[in-house]
Amino acid sequence: MTERAGHPAEIRADMDAAKRLEWWNIAWTISIIVAMGLAMGSSEAMRTAWIEDTLGLVPPIVFLISAKMEGRPPNARFHYGFDRVNGLGFLVAAVALGAVGLILLKDAAISLATGERVTIGSIRLLGRDIWLGWFMLAAQAYAMVPPLIIGHKELPLAKRLRDKVLHTDALMNKANWQTGAAGFLGVVGIGFGFWWADGAAAAIISASIIRDGWTALKIAASELVDGIPHELDGPRISLDAEAVSRALKERFPSAEIKLRETGRYIRAEIVGAVQPDDFDAQEFEVPGLECRWRLDSIAFRS
Repeated sequence: MTERAGHPAEIRADMDAAKRLEWWNIAWTISIIVAMGLAMGSSEAMRTAWIEDTLGLVPPIVFLISAKMEGRPPNARFHYGFDRVNGLGFLVAAVALGAVGLILLKDAAISLATGERVTIGSIRLLGRDIWLGWFMLAAQAYAMVPPLIIGHKELPLAKRLRDKVLHTDALMNKANWQTGAAGFLGVVGIGFGFWWADGAAAAIISASIIRDGWTALKIAASELVDGIPHELDGPRISLDAEAVSRALKERFPSAEIKLRETGRYIRAEIVGAVQPDDFDAQEFEVPGLECRWRLDSIAFRS
């Protein structure tokens, strides 16, 4: 059973900052959902963007839940604590991100295949006819700003915390503002008479979103089956894991070094060696390990 209760002292300030940022993220996203719902009309790109904004609530909610549960100490039912909650949350967030891309691609493909011609009407206001597209463009412009700012702030926090849920949320915010830009261009295209602009704008951005979701899903699945620690943004082994493996191999050259990732933490096992009396896992120096708090435990198996 691990002796650690709660988050390590080195990351508590960043965890608090990330939680505040995610609460702001939820508040802004709800306001965007309302604005987009009122203005979307019959635009396919606008409707898809609205669905994506709604799914965008999943990662921040999952992060807040997993951060709260992760801080709980081990108990009689969960001897190793709740570190894997972050990994489970990452899986949920990865599925949500992939779902956004697939929904976007499906709707765009149907729109283009059927040759659906979207029209944007107008309303009479103060004795003048006002094109409803202006309201759509205003809503899309508003919907692009918060995800752009919040996503930019999330990335450095995710890197310092080694938090894949937060990193996936940053990718979701990237997808949100990109889809907002596609929707904006789609509405402008319709205004100029290009009926295909709406669906094409939605389709172009879907490939990047699906790719990010698929990459995140592979990493999440690998973690849940005790795979090696990965980098936040890809399937390659993390630099921290390479540093730990190298340091342990130098100390125990005849042993086999095994690593697994549990949430944001790395756990190491040395197979074929007996723990020396003078070996202290907490004090073991690992050259090149940027975040020492990540190395949560070192176990021996002869």
